[in-house]
Amino acid sequence: MQPLRVLLCSLLLLLAVSCRTRHEVSTTSTVAPIEIKPIHITIDINLKVDKALDDFFGDIDRAR
Repeated sequence: MQPLRVLLCSLLLLLAVSCRTRHEVSTTSTVAPIEIKPIHITIDINLKVDKALDDFFGDIDRAR
């Protein structure tokens, strides 16, 4: 019984030692800087303003 126990313990120890792995990751890449430029947005709202002014001054013109 004793030799069987020693054999099983030896096999388990061998199995545990053989499952050990080592991983290394080496990179040589560089990160380039990112340039962020401003965004210019132009919205044309002349039609809405023109219509609002017509409504506003239309009331004044009708009152005269």
